[in-house]
Amino acid sequence: MGDAIQWLVPPVRKALTGRMRFLGLRRARVKDFWQFALGDLRMNNARGYLAEYLVGTALAIRDLKRIEWDAYDLLFGEITIEVKSSAYLQLWEQEELSTLRFGGLRGTRSDLRAPKGGRDPLGPRLNAMVYVFCVQTATSHDAYDQLDVSQWKFYVVSRSDLAAIKVKSRGIARVQELSGGATAWGDLKTVVTVAAAGQARDDDGDWWSPEAEQRRP
Repeated sequence: MGDAIQWLVPPVRKALTGRMRFLGLRRARVKDFWQFALGDLRMNNARGYLAEYLVGTALAIRDLKRIEWDAYDLLFGEITIEVKSSAYLQLWEQEELSTLRFGGLRGTRSDLRAPKGGRDPLGPRLNAMVYVFCVQTATSHDAYDQLDVSQWKFYVVSRSDLAAIKVKSRGIARVQELSGGATAWGDLKTVVTVAAAGQARDDDGDWWSPEAEQRRP
């Protein structure tokens, strides 16, 4: 057998602040980069990040940080949460308002340390206990306010309700039906907690670990 792989494990870093400066760039601060990258929250990626942030703040998650490659978006106590977003308006010219759909409901977990390419052999799955579908409701650019939380609607659906529907995406009508209607931002903590009751995958712990692999026959 070859030598054991020495994994490059990133350390926990202190969070950046807007006032920090780049070394070697005259007068450039971190907030200048944030303005460049996230200066318009109507962009698809930025709007998705904002939706996750709005849900996270409603749940009062401590030390709220976005982790790019987790199998789910938020962890509220022991509750795993996936956040999906959609909107009627885009930053490109449209002939008509966009149809509200939510994709990527199922994902394949991965771990590069695992055998067979590091991908969960069970394939695409629902990897969260609760799904929160977020809709930016503005239908005219004049009315669109990037900072107005009241322009968002939130729909909370449990994993078991989604599991019965074997599709890769869902339209807003079915989301409204499954959720029982929109939840106010201030009520998300209560509704998410109720929706999470009894929700779990068959293997809701780590799907793979070196210790588990060593115990395999």
